[in-house]
Amino acid sequence: MVKRTVMAAGVFDLIHMGHINYLQEAKKLGDRLVVVVASDETVRLNKHEPLMSQETRAHMVGSLKPVDEVIIGRTGDRFEVVEEIQPDVIALGYDQTHDEEILKEELGKRGIKSEVKRLEHYNHDLDATRKIIRKIIDWYGMKKELDEVEGR
Repeated sequence: MVKRTVMAAGVFDLIHMGHINYLQEAKKLGDRLVVVVASDETVRLNKHEPLMSQETRAHMVGSLKPVDEVIIGRTGDRFEVVEEIQPDVIALGYDQTHDEEILKEELGKRGIKSEVKRLEHYNHDLDATRKIIRKIIDWYGMKKELDEVEGR
């Protein structure tokens, strides 16, 4: 029996419910889930300074139940890793900025026959790294004010 390979990708800086849902739903699209964790350099170029190293993020993602294999992404040509994996399906998160049509066009040019599937949004109060950071900041601010009121 030929196994269907699904590829998912992301930063995974703080693992949260949005990530868990994304990976669970991606796994449902096939038999084998390969996750590409963005390299530190890519995160710096496109988002922010990573909170954790690419190795730490890859280790955490690899420990999650739906994940069969983890690869740290490369900088430069993002399609090199896709050529290596040769996924049957590329699962995109609801908030990933990839234009599906441009992605399909580039895959076709390279002879990669992958289906591209945009996954649904999972709505949870802590479904994004920034929401978690904001909640910590808000909590810390409230705790500090409470400590001051109580004379600690």
